Amino acid sequence: MPPPSPPTQDSGPRDRAALVGVVLMMLVGVINAVDAVIVRLLAKEVHPFIIGLTRTSFGLLAMLPWILSRPQMLRTSYRLMHVLRAALKLASLIAVFFALAEAKLADVTSIGFAAPLFVTVGAWLLFGERPQAVRILAVMLGFVGVLVVLNPDWTAGQRVSPALMLALLGALLTAVIQLMLKAMAGNDRTDTLVAWNLIVSVPLAVIPAWLVWQTPSAFHWGLLAVQGALGALNQTMVTRAFQLADASLVAPIDFLRLPFVAILAFVLFQEVAGLSTWVGAALIFVATMIMAATRRSRPPAAPEA
Repeated sequence: MPPPSPPTQDSGPRDRAALVGVVLMMLVGVINAVDAVIVRLLAKEVHPFIIGLTRTSFGLLAMLPWILSRPQMLRTSYRLMHVLRAALKLASLIAVFFALAEAKLADVTSIGFAAPLFVTVGAWLLFGERPQAVRILAVMLGFVGVLVVLNPDWTAGQRVSPALMLALLGALLTAVIQLMLKAMAGNDRTDTLVAWNLIVSVPLAVIPAWLVWQTPSAFHWGLLAVQGALGALNQTMVTRAFQLADASLVAPIDFLRLPFVAILAFVLFQEVAGLSTWVGAALIFVATMIMAATRRSRPPAAPEA
């Protein structure tokens, strides 16, 4: 029996890059948890439209030196598509901000994990991908998980929480954005996609914010600045993580966001995530893992943070 082949010289750097990608996604989970807490702290005093404007504005300010140092990144084939994508991204953010203001943070976070389910269905409908039976079953399982988190008691005539429906809308819009990125990433580089999103989002966010404008306090301005910077950092770290490691490796790490959020929500707001939240999130997680394990090999699209 021949001895096992020694590892190639390239395996070490690849393994280290993958490890860095995993660590970056873990940090992204912490950042997203902190972001949710900041929104909850702000939402009672600052309108979500204003949070949307400041989030995009401070994010652009944080990334402006990077953009100005590389103006060639703004060359694009999709100017109108960038405007539409930025509008959908802003709508997704505002929907989630409304949800975080009213619903339990862990519930909103769990609903957000449904985005890959919508992406899979959209790829079947829009890109002609042929669904495998196991992936169809996985999607069905995932949507069962969503219903468990929504937890409506239809027998008693109870409706689903409007806040959680907004969270679900945010997940759906995120999926639409990711499908757009899948088409755009063939010609535009990742840094081009990130830069255009930041640049276009600010003027789009001005209009709704102007309609409800009330000047935030100095304390709230500080939180808004931190949130905007964290948002830009988050998008950059997600992009880098997907560059360093396979999506099937780093994408599941995003589910660590749920325990991070649950811990912070309990410590700061005395919120306790219910059994339906954990069971539903677990079903969505299993569905996502099945889809990741059975996906066909294809060039990765730029991720949307």
